Amino acid sequence: MHRNIIKTLIVIYPALAFSEVNLNNITAQSTALDEITVTAARTPISTRTATGDITIIEREEIERLSGGGLVDLLKLQPGMQIVSNGGMGTSTSVYMRGTNADQLVVLVDGIRVNSATSGTTAFENLPLSTIDRIEILRGPASSLYGSDAIGGVIQIFTRRGQSDKTRLYGNVGAGSYDTYTGSAGLSSQYKALQFGAQISSYDTRGISARKHPPLRVDKDRDGYNNLSGSAYATLNFAEGHSLNLNFFGSDGQNHYDSGFNNYTNMHQQAYSATLKDKINQYWTSTLKYGVGQDRSFTFDKPTSQSKFDSEQTQLTWQHDFALPVGVLTFAYDRLEQDILTSTNGTRNIDRTRNNDSFTLGYAGQYEAHSAQISLREDHNTQYGNFVTGGLGYGYSLSPEWQITAQYGSAFKAPTFNQLYYPNFGDPNLAPEKSDNLETSLRYQNAIMQAKFTVFDNHIRDLIQNAGPATPGCTLGGFCPLNAGKVEIQGITSELAYTLDSNWQLSGNLTVQSPRVDETDNLLARRSQRYGNLLVQYTSGDWNWSAEINAFSKRYDNAANTKVLAGYALLNSTLSYKLNRDWKLQARANNILDKDYVLAAATSTVNYNTMGANVFFSLNYAMQ
Repeated sequence: MHRNIIKTLIVIYPALAFSEVNLNNITAQSTALDEITVTAARTPISTRTATGDITIIEREEIERLSGGGLVDLLKLQPGMQIVSNGGMGTSTSVYMRGTNADQLVVLVDGIRVNSATSGTTAFENLPLSTIDRIEILRGPASSLYGSDAIGGVIQIFTRRGQSDKTRLYGNVGAGSYDTYTGSAGLSSQYKALQFGAQISSYDTRGISARKHPPLRVDKDRDGYNNLSGSAYATLNFAEGHSLNLNFFGSDGQNHYDSGFNNYTNMHQQAYSATLKDKINQYWTSTLKYGVGQDRSFTFDKPTSQSKFDSEQTQLTWQHDFALPVGVLTFAYDRLEQDILTSTNGTRNIDRTRNNDSFTLGYAGQYEAHSAQISLREDHNTQYGNFVTGGLGYGYSLSPEWQITAQYGSAFKAPTFNQLYYPNFGDPNLAPEKSDNLETSLRYQNAIMQAKFTVFDNHIRDLIQNAGPATPGCTLGGFCPLNAGKVEIQGITSELAYTLDSNWQLSGNLTVQSPRVDETDNLLARRSQRYGNLLVQYTSGDWNWSAEINAFSKRYDNAANTKVLAGYALLNSTLSYKLNRDWKLQARANNILDKDYVLAAATSTVNYNTMGANVFFSLNYAMQ
């Protein structure tokens, strides 16, 4: 993709939209089709008001992917690319709009769950069974969420009851590779108290993590098991005043190929208490305290054991003021990060850093105009002060058509590994920085939704493990350096169309160019073109869907010398409602048994991927 094309589109796109749409009799009232998002502005606003690129995934879509994981759902979304080092439960990277896996904020019920040591999130250990809703905000969001939000934000909301009645739900499932799952949950209400809990398990013998490994002991199947749960309680002790408690926990173990019986134990946990007070009809105060934990223990041969523990404690005091037009938000956030890592019992890193931030935001809609403004200042004990901002504007050409334009700056602090890991880290590393400009054209009516977004993201001071060894660096001869500049230009297009009462068609396509300025090379493992196509048919109690996921070739390394071929996968789901409460479902993945590669393990051995496989489930949800 020629870079000047993207820049030209960003400049002329709004003008083209104005010239092609009749501006007469415009009304900008949000339609009943508009959804509510919390992530776009840190306070509930309609998707019509939000100027950022938002995707909302509800429980119905999550259930369609029974037997799969969170990464199987994310790879179907616009601008999202997934790379796993083997089968279920193996280390997984999520690239949003071509950015790095550690340039992404991931929240569970508002609490960070990423590792502060590596900067990435163990998506492979976050099961779909505990998730009620997902909101994806693409593009820089540090002016709302602070460090790491260069690529965007993924916020996961755990399951909650939707009514004041007692509800029971659960499922059992079985499939290929000796995979077995089960879950059970309930939600209820007693007077002013709403509460619920859920527990789930996942167990599979899996596949060998590597294709054709040279060691015989590595040719075995590398299994994965997970036990997870969530719980909540909300006390509405007066009108406009409530206390909400949330808990999420996930424990998993996966085996991998590196000798005999190597495995990693993973633990993610997030819990919080939120006190919300509606002081008057204009002013709402929210006080939130929470803790997010990411812990892993790796057993790599009898002589090597490593442990990485990170805990992030958050305190937020947010004030939302309802104005005649829109809502004004002021928030104070405190983030304390505590890290402990060790190898064979010897401590490598035992560090703490604290961050205090102040955020000012506005989101509103007046007649045909919508606007979002955000400004944030972070004060960090390790890297000092940082100021980021965001400015977005939208104009409704008609009740169906809308154009938006948005600018945002973002940054990512160095991870603790990059700063302090023995014989590797550099405590003088500076944060990565980015500036992003994007514009979009949106259309929505009762039967069709479409969105076309053009973006241009400039990242500087990119931390790279490359170049000659610096003094004191002995771990592999390479150390992290602020040496990179990257420009990521791209276009995402989305379409959802209801053909009639039975048929629905949806799809998305991303075309991007994530290139390093100095070499003009593509970032490793990033496709330039990828997309998804979904067809759904519903008739009475039957529902059938088929999807195609397609990705162009990628390079496995920064030098762009090892090519990973493009591929396309065909999947299908069939479900039948036995009655009001019970449903049978079958899903087939990689129906054509495509042999493909997501990542290379060594110069001669690739990580494995699953062939054709099926999964059957019986689901219960009390109505």
